[in-house]
Amino acid sequence: MTKVNPDFIKKVTTSEEFNATACINCGVCTAVCPMDVELLPRKLFRYALLGLEDKVLENTNVIYQCLLCKMCEENCTADVHIAENVRFLRSYISKEVFKL
Repeated sequence: MTKVNPDFIKKVTTSEEFNATACINCGVCTAVCPMDVELLPRKLFRYALLGLEDKVLENTNVIYQCLLCKMCEENCTADVHIAENVRFLRSYISKEVFKL
């Protein structure tokens, strides 16, 4: 069962680092990704914006597989800061899950 976490929504939507609301779901990020990651950034970011923290945490390995090469960002038609969004999620996971 997937639960919405209002605290997670607040952290995501009030962060200056996370700008995934601009995503238009065009799929360019996935098309240019050299890692061929199964989880699309737009799907991951949608989970975050909807407060589906459990879904985000289920994909911790994928989040850490990203090379942060910014190929996706350079080609993003909506100027979404994809690498920064991934960094934000990594930071969140480090603090909330790993207690670092």
